[in-house]
Amino acid sequence: MISTPKAQRDPEDLLDPAPPLDRGPYEALVRAVLAWKSSDLDDCDHEQIALQMTEHARVVAADVRHHALRLPDNDGRRALAEVVLGDAERILAEPLEATAACVQDRARLVRALYARLDRLTAAFAPPA
Repeated sequence: MISTPKAQRDPEDLLDPAPPLDRGPYEALVRAVLAWKSSDLDDCDHEQIALQMTEHARVVAADVRHHALRLPDNDGRRALAEVVLGDAERILAEPLEATAACVQDRARLVRALYARLDRLTAAFAPPA
């Protein structure tokens, strides 16, 4: 018999919404894409990489949002996160193009989201 998971209440927002991301492969892909001087990839390859970057950016943005909402409204770190999230929404709303420029825009977005996530994560880290 398959058991149905029970919903847990988490009023203090102590439970993580998802396991930590495997950042390594995406950070390597971001570095590789941003190092392009010109790309000789086919359009379908650009499209595939852009799709990967887009979906990963959405996941990281959700994580940034989750951490930012834990901060007080008047906290500067939350304000900066909201700016980055606004940029992310704008970029992700743009139609996907099978071009190197589109792929690099999405890669820069992933890099910015990770930078903001690192700063937010540090805000909740216990003092050393």
